[in-house]
Amino acid sequence: MHLNGVGIWSSPLRYGDPGEAAEAAAELDELGFTALWIPDVGGPVLDSVANLLGATKKAVIATGILNMWMHEPSDVAAAHARLTGEHGDRFLLGLGISHAPLIDAQEAGRYRKPLATTKAFLDGLDDAAAPVPTDSRVLAALGPKMLDLAAERSRGAHPYLVTPSHTAIAREALGTGPLLAPEQTVILTTDREEARSIGTKWLRGYLAMPNYANNLRRLGFTDEDLETVSDKLFDAIIAWGDESAVLGRITEHRDAGADHVCVQVLTDDLRALPREQWRRLADALR
Repeated sequence: MHLNGVGIWSSPLRYGDPGEAAEAAAELDELGFTALWIPDVGGPVLDSVANLLGATKKAVIATGILNMWMHEPSDVAAAHARLTGEHGDRFLLGLGISHAPLIDAQEAGRYRKPLATTKAFLDGLDDAAAPVPTDSRVLAALGPKMLDLAAERSRGAHPYLVTPSHTAIAREALGTGPLLAPEQTVILTTDREEARSIGTKWLRGYLAMPNYANNLRRLGFTDEDLETVSDKLFDAIIAWGDESAVLGRITEHRDAGADHVCVQVLTDDLRALPREQWRRLADALR
C-alpha cells in the first residue's frame, strides 16, 4: 500500500445510501483520488468499508476513524484479514479514541485512560488470530503522547481538524519515516458569508469536543477564538475560496511534512455527496 497524493474524507460515503456511495466511490477512484476516508460514530463501519472496496479498483479505503470503544479488536482483525484477502492490500485501518462527551453519553464514566485504552486495543490487534500488520493501521493522533504511540505502533498518524502548523509539529514528533495524513476541510465558495453559513455550525460541534479544543489551544488559539469561532480560527481550520485556495492549503500541508492530505468538502447540505465539487477539485489537481 503506497499512500500519497490527495484523498477524500466523506461522511456521506459512510452514512448515505450504499448504492449511491458505491457509484460515487467508483468515480472518485477514476478521478485519481488515492484514498477514501470514512468516519465511525456508530453502526457497521466495516460493512461500509467492504462496500467501497468492492466499488473501487485502485483507491485505498481508510477508516477515519474506527472508534475503539465500539468494536472488539479480534472482530476488527478478522474483518481486516477477510477484506484484504478479497480486495488486496487497500484497507487502511484508522483507529481513534473518540471523545469523552460522546462515549460518556452512552455510559457515564466509561471514557478514561485514552492512551492506555489505545495501547490495549493495539495489543488486541497484534494478538488476534490474523493480526493487523503495523503498516496497515494509523492512529488519530493530535497531542505528543498519541503521536509518539502512532510512530511506535502504527504506520503513522491521521490528525483531524488541524492546521498546517500542526502538520509541522506532527512531522517533527513522528520523524521522517511514518505516514502523516492530515484531514483538511474545504468549502468551494469565494463568498465569506456563504462559507460562514456552511461551516460555522459544523465547526462549533467539533469545538465542543475537549480533544479538539485543547489541541487548538496548544496551537495558540484563545478561549475567545473558540467561543466566538473567530475569523482567525475559521480561516485556519477551513480552506474556503476557489480551487486555487484549496490547492494552496494542500501545498501548505505538504510543505509542512504531510505525505497525504484528506480533503473533506462541505456544502450547504452536509448529508449530500458533493460530486460536483469533487470533480472540480480533481480537475484542478490535474
